[in-house]
Amino acid sequence: MVRFMVSLLVFLPGVVCKVTIVKCNIRDPLPILHKYYQSGDLSIGGIISQVHRFSNSIPFDKYPSYELVDDHVNFSPGWTYLASMELLSTQGGVIPNYNCGFQSHPVAAIGGPDICLHMSTILSIYKIPQLTYGSAPVVNKEDQAVFFQPMFPNGDHQHSGILQVLLHFRWTWIGVLSVNDDNGERFVHDVLPTFSHHGICFDFIERFPTVSFYIDFSNMMDESLKIYKVVMASTATVMVLYGEIETMMILKTFLQFSEVEDIPRKTKIWMMTAQMDFTSSSIDRYWNIGFLHGALSFAVHTKEVLGFWEFLQTRNPSSGEQDGFIKFFWEQAFICLFPKSEIHPQSEKTCTGEEKLEALPASVFEMSMTAHSYSIYNAAYVVAHALQSMQLHKSKQGWKEATAAGGRQNLQNQELWQINHFLRRVSFNNSAGEKIFFDENGELVAGFDIINWVMFPNQSFLRVKVGGIDPWAPPDNVFSIHEDSITWPSIFNQAQPLSLCNDNCYEGFSKKKKEREPFCCYDCLACPEGKISSQKDMDDCSQCLEDHYPNHRQDTCIPKGITFLSYEEPLGIVLASFALLFSFITALVIGIFIKHQETPIVKANNRDLTYALLVFLLLSFLCVFLFIGRPDTLMCLLRQPAFGIIFSVAVSCVLAKTVIVVLAFMATKPGSRKRKWVGKRTASSIVLSCSVTQTMICIVWLATSSPFPDVDMHSMTDEIILECNEGSVTMFYCVLGFMGFLAIVSFSVAFLARKLPDSFNEAKFIIFSMLVFCSVWLTFVPTYLSTKGKYMVAVEIFSILASSAGLLGCIFPPKCYIIVVKPELNNRQHLMKGKY
Repeated sequence: MVRFMVSLLVFLPGVVCKVTIVKCNIRDPLPILHKYYQSGDLSIGGIISQVHRFSNSIPFDKYPSYELVDDHVNFSPGWTYLASMELLSTQGGVIPNYNCGFQSHPVAAIGGPDICLHMSTILSIYKIPQLTYGSAPVVNKEDQAVFFQPMFPNGDHQHSGILQVLLHFRWTWIGVLSVNDDNGERFVHDVLPTFSHHGICFDFIERFPTVSFYIDFSNMMDESLKIYKVVMASTATVMVLYGEIETMMILKTFLQFSEVEDIPRKTKIWMMTAQMDFTSSSIDRYWNIGFLHGALSFAVHTKEVLGFWEFLQTRNPSSGEQDGFIKFFWEQAFICLFPKSEIHPQSEKTCTGEEKLEALPASVFEMSMTAHSYSIYNAAYVVAHALQSMQLHKSKQGWKEATAAGGRQNLQNQELWQINHFLRRVSFNNSAGEKIFFDENGELVAGFDIINWVMFPNQSFLRVKVGGIDPWAPPDNVFSIHEDSITWPSIFNQAQPLSLCNDNCYEGFSKKKKEREPFCCYDCLACPEGKISSQKDMDDCSQCLEDHYPNHRQDTCIPKGITFLSYEEPLGIVLASFALLFSFITALVIGIFIKHQETPIVKANNRDLTYALLVFLLLSFLCVFLFIGRPDTLMCLLRQPAFGIIFSVAVSCVLAKTVIVVLAFMATKPGSRKRKWVGKRTASSIVLSCSVTQTMICIVWLATSSPFPDVDMHSMTDEIILECNEGSVTMFYCVLGFMGFLAIVSFSVAFLARKLPDSFNEAKFIIFSMLVFCSVWLTFVPTYLSTKGKYMVAVEIFSILASSAGLLGCIFPPKCYIIVVKPELNNRQHLMKGKY
């Protein structure tokens, strides 16, 4: 039916424009019956698209009217030419190239995008401007293009808006249906590649069946069925439809296949371009158009025209005698008949003319002005303002001011084709309060609304504005969408629909492309150890910063904790407690030996070496505290050299005691020259030389590559280790190696002296102590290298405590037992008799 029911009387100073709208009727080719005429000083013609019907191909053995019996047809070129010629002829008759009476040619014509090219063939000859309310057609002739003025914004803004919607909802897997014409071809070849560059993939790209007047209906249905099968087999949820006015009718047609074919209809989200519109027809009340529920479409930005609703409420068949549409529309809309009706009887009901338009479902008639109707409304005012501008321009050039009647006559007698110059320069505010003007390229400066379709059981619907594209807004506001205002199909339970080739790769996973599939299709792989993905569908997992580590789900990075061997933790407390315990025992032994220093057992085997050994064992226990606590510069500089020198002195004391015992027994022969080596000088020399050697090693270490506080972020996954970097690992193992050398020499000498017959002989005890010492430090090396963090420090502390305790425990308990428990045995006689 007629997409708008509006009588346009355009009043400007000195000008009253009439709007003439015509529609073809094929049963009575001449004259055209369905038209609207409003008298005025100047006329604006209009050839407006309505509903469409198809017929089978025309047989040439019969008169065409026998077969083409439908009252509504698609505007074919022939009928468009006829309507165009009537606009140029006297009202009520068609005499080509003649104008009888006082009626002038229309100053401009308004047409739909599907018919304007054919309309232009006739009207461009007379230099009549043609305003189209849809997308600009592809005009091949320059002499015709100059007369086109689209009432439609730059289509690139709409294409950008479609892409923005797809990206906003993360719809990366879509199907595309485009109209089969030049505009559709440009959309597929020029626009869709930009979608791919932004990560959008296409499950299919198909063309709507070509719509023409003479078409094989059965062939069109076959093509539609093929498209329907492709759409329903698609795994994509979102279908982008790039079409024209008639495309909505094709969509409604082929979606009825679900009722006649054994093909289940899947719920799809239809995204339609602004060129498409819902074309009302009487058959729509019987067809299920619920598929539009939840659809999104673009529309040229509109505002509510004040008074339009009230105007529609006053419209009835008796309100306009020159309206050749309204009675015909009334009968089909309300399924009734007026007396002497021109159409075939479809109802026994008689039209009263008092029926209310607002009672009709929106699928039959909408009470709000649609985007296409809004464009037609603005087009009429663009022409009127251009006429006014032209009249003012002529006045400034010296035209004589006239009376109102004379002014009108002068305007009629002017060469009105000059209005083309003024059309693109108009700028005004329409009655809705919106500014209408064109840019330097002649394109309408306007944006697009994003519409959400809400369907109701009674075949009515609402178009809800949920966003828009405003190319002239600040960058952050060019695209807007209000998700909370969108009504999705019920199958999605009001959750945002997904349109993906496969499920998302969730956090902790990354995408891996599938072979021989579009790039939107991929598998999901878990992130490797040490990496995370914090968002869905990440192309690759990322490494955490050095001071962070992945959580167990590998979807976020957690700050690492700082760790070192401290006095607050159980391990530090245990080790410090043992160090204090052994230090106390060593101090106790020293006290016992000092108290009984004049007894034979204390004097035996060099009392000074015994004191030195006990003191350095005490220091070795105490040096453990250099390894516990937060590492700092002084601690790192002291702890390894101190440990190395102290242990070297202790082991050298043991070595000296063993050497002195061996030399003492070798010097018992009369006249032996070795007697002079038995004494304090030899013992002191051994201890001093060993100590100085180790000290020199440590000095070289400190001078060349000294230890320093360091941070280890890599050894432990979830901890930052505060440690002392040894500086030179080689020097560290040189210190340990020299200690090991002293221990081996001591063990060897003690082993040789193990059977010497003397109660003073400590060789057996030294053998065991060196066995413990060597075992501990040989085990230390692999254990130390296989541990990390504070546990490396704990291993070294344990080795210090164990080896020191081994020396203390293997050498001194027997002597302390005699001194404290068996003092009667602590005399020279018993020592000489070897009765320990």
